[in-house]
Amino acid sequence: MIQLQPIGYVQSGRKEVEDDFWGKETSVIQLEDELNEQSLDGIETFSHVEVIFYFHLVDDNKIQYESRHPRNNEEWPKVGIFAQRGKNRPNKLGVTTAKLVKREGKTIIVEGLDAVEGTPILDIKPVMQEFLPREKVQQPSWSSELMKNYW
Repeated sequence: MIQLQPIGYVQSGRKEVEDDFWGKETSVIQLEDELNEQSLDGIETFSHVEVIFYFHLVDDNKIQYESRHPRNNEEWPKVGIFAQRGKNRPNKLGVTTAKLVKREGKTIIVEGLDAVEGTPILDIKPVMQEFLPREKVQQPSWSSELMKNYW
């Protein structure tokens, strides 16, 4: 058993789970009271952060264990949950690279975080060039089509 405690929660105007148009979404992440604001020292020197969060609104009965058509689009091939970025994952974990707009004490403001109001944040990591792929990223054409309006 693994136990995780949220380090903060998303504050956003977006309350409904939707599949597209996350690019201009601005979100506030406020650290929990028991965390020291010094844990964010230096974060403002990075342009982007990786935000690891918990899909708290996903019903356990909707978790995907078998392959399916992404977004139920039968024009796309059936793929397993680990070959897509859907929210109905066994551990309900999401990860997104977001633009860091500003830090204010125990708060960071980010743009492009695809998480709704109240989403528990499990971790924040700075994006470093050296952790990005060193070679060209390969992906199937259906995934590019799916992401056309995501951001």
